[in-house]
Amino acid sequence: MESLDRDVAIIGAGPAGVTLANLLAQHGVSTTLIDREAEILEEPRAVGIDDEALRTLQGFGMAEEVLANAVRNAPIRYYDSRKRILAHVAPSGRPYGWPRRNLFFQPNLEAVLRKSLGRFGTVELRTACEAVGLTQDAERVTVTTRQDGETITIRARYVIGADGGRSFVRDAVNIELEGDTAPMKWLVVDVKDDTWDAPYSAVYTSPQRPSMTIPLPFGYRRFEFKVLDGEDPDRMAEPEMVATLMKQFYPNGDVPQAVRRRIYWHHSRTAARFQEGRVFLVGDAAHLQPPFFGQGMNSGMRDVTNLAWKLGMVLSGSASPKLLETYDAERRETAREMVKFATGVGRLYHPANRATEWFRNLFFRGVQRVPGGRDYILQMKYKPVPRYEDGFVLRDGAGRSSLVGRAFPQPMVEQLDGTRLRLDDVLGARIALVGVVDGVVEGLSPQVAARLTAHNGIVVQSHVPSAYRRKGQFDPSSRVASSEVPVVDVYDLEGGLRDLYLEHPGAEVYIVRPDRYVAAVSSIADLDSTVESLLGLLDGSGNAADERARDVRSR
Repeated sequence: MESLDRDVAIIGAGPAGVTLANLLAQHGVSTTLIDREAEILEEPRAVGIDDEALRTLQGFGMAEEVLANAVRNAPIRYYDSRKRILAHVAPSGRPYGWPRRNLFFQPNLEAVLRKSLGRFGTVELRTACEAVGLTQDAERVTVTTRQDGETITIRARYVIGADGGRSFVRDAVNIELEGDTAPMKWLVVDVKDDTWDAPYSAVYTSPQRPSMTIPLPFGYRRFEFKVLDGEDPDRMAEPEMVATLMKQFYPNGDVPQAVRRRIYWHHSRTAARFQEGRVFLVGDAAHLQPPFFGQGMNSGMRDVTNLAWKLGMVLSGSASPKLLETYDAERRETAREMVKFATGVGRLYHPANRATEWFRNLFFRGVQRVPGGRDYILQMKYKPVPRYEDGFVLRDGAGRSSLVGRAFPQPMVEQLDGTRLRLDDVLGARIALVGVVDGVVEGLSPQVAARLTAHNGIVVQSHVPSAYRRKGQFDPSSRVASSEVPVVDVYDLEGGLRDLYLEHPGAEVYIVRPDRYVAAVSSIADLDSTVESLLGLLDGSGNAADERARDVRSR
């Protein structure tokens, strides 16, 4: 019997699991990734990838390759039951540095992410390998697997269940799913060699049979139809019935070949907890949601982005294991809110009757006549923005207007040598102090700067090109350095960082976590104490609630 010792074992090599393996490789974590399937499934399942997920892939250099084979910034049209346009969504902004709504082919995504693993020497991928047993003690988790008729034991310091809605790992640690499964069923049909020339998604809402269509790369297109009460789901998935349903989209020609026909139940469920000892749940193992808003896979990407840096710091000894307790505190409630939102969107697709539809239409058309209302829908500003209320954050007392606990924006910046790049490529996978006014380094005492450096921290000092200080005039050698903390000077080309200061004048420095969420904000004057408090949370010597109260009192 073969036995392996690893830092981390990941069960499930779908998008969440393989992304986590790539992120952990950035931290040098030895990882075994197993999947019960011998090959990548050739069926597209998830179809939407958003700007936050692309930002995660940017962290290990795969965003551009994935986006190259996607339908970028795909618009979506909503129709009422009379086929009149109810709303049009076509986001053009890039607050996180990437297009907001993109459509992809899942087998291609998984192939790209698995290929990426080959760049690292710390990740082992085992396919056709099934987990059949899991136990844990105070020091390690033991996973028993079967591969090619042989038993393989993996001893890992931490285990991650990324093994989908029917998670073996979740069952093994006795974590229940909370929520509901909708009684309605939907038929999903994927066709190849699509001839319906419409480069947008279309949702046909109706009290009768709502349906939708989504263009995919490589000539694929997805169709979804609600199965009505009294209809036999198996009969609805038969080729003859599928062809009849599809004829409404192809009235004047042949219906393309259906490569997939499947009936789905829609779940709105969240795990009762995302951690049990040394075992963590991510992706569909942790939460299940209807596909109406295309956030199932993207929510899983948020899970692994949150967890990876924490595991990396704990395993390297630069953070206390207490840091891992913030994963459940931060991700479970925000994932639950996204499940609720997606469930609510589904109700808009299927109004109960004509009267309900009439009121819904009146509301949506009325909103678009209000100043800013059309832009609110067009730019997809209704999408929930995760906000971490508890965990590795220091509240600043500014309420919901604060960026603390939210993702930091990603503008384009220019380094002093003229190189233009996205901000995250400057920050790296580490804690960063981003100064939106001058003087960040001078605001750090040598002692605090040394602690920051010991935690692989960095200072990013932004400068705004202007009439009184032209680009290229700044001389970093003139700075009075208080320590050897790494400092990168950048020009704020688009004014995005300057605008943050105008909106939040007391926030002169943003302390950004490796997952690009804001852990704290500070003035230059309070920077030493703020950094000390935050590093105390990393070391396990601080308490978030106590530090939050202290921080608010100081203001």
